[in-house]
Formats: sequence, structure tokens, C-alpha cells
Amino acid sequence: MFNNTFGNIFRLTTFGESHGAGIGGVIDGFPAGIELDMEFIQNELNRRKPGQSKITTDRKEADQVNFFSGVFEGKSTGCPIGFLVHNTNQHSNDYENLRNLYRPSHADYCYTQKYGLRDHRGGGRSSARETIARCVGGALAKLALKQLGITIQAYTSQVGHIALENDYRKYNLAQTESNAVRCPDPTKATEMEALIAEVKAQGDTIGGIITCVIQGCPVGLGQPAFGKLHAALGSAMLSINAVKGFEYGEGFAGVTARGSEQNDIFYNNAGHIATRTNHSGGIQGGISNGQDIYFRVAFKPVATLLMEQPTVDLQGNETIVKARGRHDPCVLPRAVPIVESMAAMVLLDYYLLDKTTVL
Repeated sequence: MFNNTFGNIFRLTTFGESHGAGIGGVIDGFPAGIELDMEFIQNELNRRKPGQSKITTDRKEADQVNFFSGVFEGKSTGCPIGFLVHNTNQHSNDYENLRNLYRPSHADYCYTQKYGLRDHRGGGRSSARETIARCVGGALAKLALKQLGITIQAYTSQVGHIALENDYRKYNLAQTESNAVRCPDPTKATEMEALIAEVKAQGDTIGGIITCVIQGCPVGLGQPAFGKLHAALGSAMLSINAVKGFEYGEGFAGVTARGSEQNDIFYNNAGHIATRTNHSGGIQGGISNGQDIYFRVAFKPVATLLMEQPTVDLQGNETIVKARGRHDPCVLPRAVPIVESMAAMVLLDYYLLDKTTVL
């Protein structure tokens, strides 16, 4: 197995499985001299960790991160940063009935065909628990981007059929963390939470959409051909478990408009060039233009259901499977910090790439 490393200059290599000893990583290329707020980093993990509300999995994990290198007297040294988060609450026996079955819409069959074996305990490497390492890397990237005035805010904008009706500029995004579903509209958040609770009680799952907004991004990040900034963001988002779609700017909704309606007109805004609209989502020609970057990420319903489903065993015999254990009925509340983390790592990586570009 390869491709466990993300990034070009800022590089995160992750390791570990859902029911192994822990999840960890090594970060290379992180700038020296960045003040590392350990409380902030741990809080980012707390936003992702299981068992944080009644609409998430019941699995309880402290998800306490331990750093082993690359940090001295509260600052990054420029050396590789090694870290580990121990798994402490695995219930591996809950998966014993899945040892000889292929779970619908999971990677079980593909893994077995590719590698000749698989870890049936929670999916092993394919488990979303791997995203712990991404949140550590994302927290560090956020701290570096903060010094550049770049902020990243994601939020739940849709669960099932319940969706926010306005774009991000109509909401107070500071309200996102005020509820369990991480939606900036309190009324919609209550409806979303009720829907997730209803689905959970049925042993079923549901999907939705997360919107992310990047503000303060300078002009010039990205390359015009195979290093487009939006392509990097899309690749990062599609690497997250359960993600099925990515769009930025107006996205698919813009296809019904005419060019005269979609073009972002330039104007002189108190001495600097800006655009009157931002249908492009802050990226034109694959390069950031200084406007807000915004995009949407679609998550499918979680594949693990606490109800009976038809499937086949390893020999191809038709049978019935019913999962046991603790699972999320909807990944969106815990996926919000993961989306932010992947966006932060892309932005920092592309910022560092831009600083090393020689024309």
C-alpha cells in the first residue's frame, strides 16, 4: 500500500488503523518559528472525536494528541513533526460477525481483491478514524495560515432534504459551533438534528452537504494547467471518507445562467482591483484572485446500517448481514473540522509552493 502522503512541500504522512494501537503521522516541510497553540490543536481534535453528542457514534475516545518531535519551547523547529493519538476504546468483537462477509458499499471486497486480505474490524485503514491525523495536520496549517490572515470556516448546509436557503454571506458563521449539527442557522439546525435522531432510531443513516469558506487568501495561489487550486481542493475533499461530490463557486447551479450573468466584473475598489460578484468562487484559471473561496462537499449516507441487508460471504454465497457496534447515523457534524483541515493543508502547501516558484 502506498499514497499515504498528502502535499508537495507541506507533507503529511499518516499511519494507523481503526482498531490498531493508534493513529499517527509525520509532518514534513512545516515552517519553523510558528507558535503552536496546543489547546487549539486539541480542540480541533475534540470537534472531530466520537461520542460528542447524541447524534454521533457512541464510541468514546479521548483522542489526545502527543507530539514527539519538531516542537521546542512552544514553537515549530522546522524539523519533521511526529505525533500519535492512541486508540483506547475499540470494541473489536463487535465486528466478528463481519469476518467472512462483504459489507454493502464498503471497501471490503475491493481490499480483498487488491491485497489478498483485509482488516474486518471497522475497515482498518479505510476507516474514517484515519482522519484524526488530518485534523492534527490541519490544525497546524491553520496556525500558520493565521499569521497570513487566512481563515477557513466550514459548516453543515444540508442534511437530507433540509437545506439552508441562502449563501454563506447571509449567516453568522460564528454560530456554527453553537449546536451539535454545526449549522449557522439555529432553526434549520434543530430540524437537522431531529432528522438525524429519527434516522438513528431506525438503524439507518443519512447524508448531506458541507459548505466551506476561505477568506483572506492572497492573489496568485495555484498553477494554470495541472496545479489548479480548485483541482487540489477537489482532490483533497474527495479523499475524505464518504465524499461523493465537490463543486466550487456557483458550481452546477451556474449552468442555467448566461455568460453575461456569470461573469465577475472587475472594478477599482479604493485603489485595488476587485470583482463586483464572485460567481467564480475566488478562483479563476486555476489561480486564486483574492476574493472569498467557497465550495460545497457532498457526503453520502454512512454505509454501515444497524439493520439487516442482503450481501454475500467470501465464497460468494448469498447471506444476510446486520452490523453491530457504534456508528454515526450522519457524518456531517464530525466532518466539518475534517473539511476545514484538508482545505487548510492545501492552502498552506500552495502558499509555500508559490514562494518557491521561479519564473
